Parts: sequence; structure tokens; C-alpha cells
Amino acid sequence: MDDIDSNVRLSAFRFLEEQTRLAPEDGALPREVLQRGFTYEGQRVPLMGPQGIFKPRLLHDVPLSITTVPIIEGETRPYDDAFGPEGLLRYRYRGTNPAHHENVGLRLAMQRQVPLIYFHGVVPGLYVAEWPVYVVSDDPAQLTFTVSVEERRFVSLGSMPPPSEETEIRRRYVTRLFRQRLHQQEFRERVVRAYQHHCAICSLRRNELLEAAHIVADADPLGVPSVPNGLSLCKLHHAAFDAHLIGIRPDYHVEVRRDVLEETDGPMLIHGLQGFHGAHLLVPRSPSSQPSRLLLEERFARFRRAG
Repeated sequence: MDDIDSNVRLSAFRFLEEQTRLAPEDGALPREVLQRGFTYEGQRVPLMGPQGIFKPRLLHDVPLSITTVPIIEGETRPYDDAFGPEGLLRYRYRGTNPAHHENVGLRLAMQRQVPLIYFHGVVPGLYVAEWPVYVVSDDPAQLTFTVSVEERRFVSLGSMPPPSEETEIRRRYVTRLFRQRLHQQEFRERVVRAYQHHCAICSLRRNELLEAAHIVADADPLGVPSVPNGLSLCKLHHAAFDAHLIGIRPDYHVEVRRDVLEETDGPMLIHGLQGFHGAHLLVPRSPSSQPSRLLLEERFARFRRAG
């Protein structure tokens, strides 16, 4: 890797570090920021382009980034990028020709162990960035590359020895942690956006205080990470919902647990919990995004048992 390539990659990593630090709590970055990129020696260097495998003009033959586009509700991604059974990312070729120049570029990244940036679309226009990632295998028969995440302290821009067993174990572990974080961020962004950045119970519209609550936990067989299994709730009502202090009936009405209703405390209890007994839930306009009544019925039965 020549000096320009190394310097551009290091500058890209520093740029992302700063942008992620300035981003909201979830760290997702707007597409326009990534397309605009940064300036290197007077030249603009975008980090993302219209295609998934992207190489800015300053780089010679190895791409800088790979991108998975976001899910649009009711549609499927044009490329079936997914995590394989070993926990690593399976990234689809550009088209079906293994000799396409973009696929050749990723193959060079694998052979030279050049670090890349991975952008995962959580919702339209918003991406989670992870770096460094490495292409670790190539499967022309399945038209996929396998990609793993590495800890940032191990990034290398020089010649690298072949990955050892210790390296592979560490990368699988780091990739698994990234996958878990990605799931949480993607679920939150899709749910909160469906509720137009409001708490479904109190209508609070402070994005920093909103969270995505599972109606049925993701560990449950029914707990799929879809918008109908989620509620946009402020931190207070999310905690109260998880603790079964409040429940939501399948008819979209809030019910406060009887002992909480009968408790005497300060104004926070009165206005924060007790005052919402019998309130109607704020739900998305789109029927496909509204909370599942079947899942609410299951969750409300647990609330009644807890009370």
C-alpha cells in the first residue's frame, strides 16, 4: 500500500471518529455527511458513493468502503447481505461477474489485508459506520465475500502477517458484538422514526430521551426485531413498561398497576405514571407499523400476572 492510500485511509478513520463522537447517542451518521466526506490535500474525498463497493479517485485499486443499504418497511434489500452461521458478514458481489472491477478490488483488499470501512443502513439516509473491517474469504460460487470486524487498536496499514487463530477468534468476537449493537441501533431507529420521534405514552419529543421497547423480548420466539413488535417510549415509560408498572392493552390503552395507582408520592408519580391510566396509545399512521395486537395481548397477560 502506497503512502497516499495509507494517509487517505487514516484520514478517513479520523474523520469518522470525530463525526461519530459528535453524532447523537446512537452514533448513526447521515448519508450526506458520508457522501461529502473530508478534504485531503485540497481534494474532496467522499466515503460513500451510489454503489455499495466504493473507491474514491485518490485511491488506486483497493476500495475504501462497502455499504449495506437500509431496509425500507415492506420491502427487501436489493442485496442479501447477512451474517453467516459463523457470525461474520457475508457481503454480496457487485453483480454476478467475479471479474467485475469492484469485486476485483475487494479481492485485492483480502489478499493484501487492507482495512476497509463498513456502512450499514439502519433507516433511509442514516448509517452506522464500523472500521476497520477486513475481507477474510471469497466465495465465487455464492457470489459473496466474508468480512470480519477488528478492534481499532489492531488496525494496520503496512504489511501484515497472515491472520493467526488468535486473530480469527478475536475478530469473530468483535464482529458478534458489532452485530448485537447493530441490531439494537437498527431496531431503535426504525421504531422511533415510525412514531415520528414521540413517546407513544406521553408524546415527549426529545430524541435523546426516546428508546425502542420490545413488546415481546427479542429472546422470545415471538420477539422478532420488527416495528410491530416495538414501541417508541421515553426512558421513564420504557423502564416502567419493562418493570410491569404499566401495561398496554390490545385496544391500545394504557393501564397502570393497581398498587402504583394507590401509592402516595410526589408530583412525578402523579404526572409521570398515574395520570396516564386509561390513556390511548399514540400509534403510527401506517397500519403495517402499528403495534401488533397479538403481541400486546401476550405482553398484557404477563403484566396482569405480575400485578
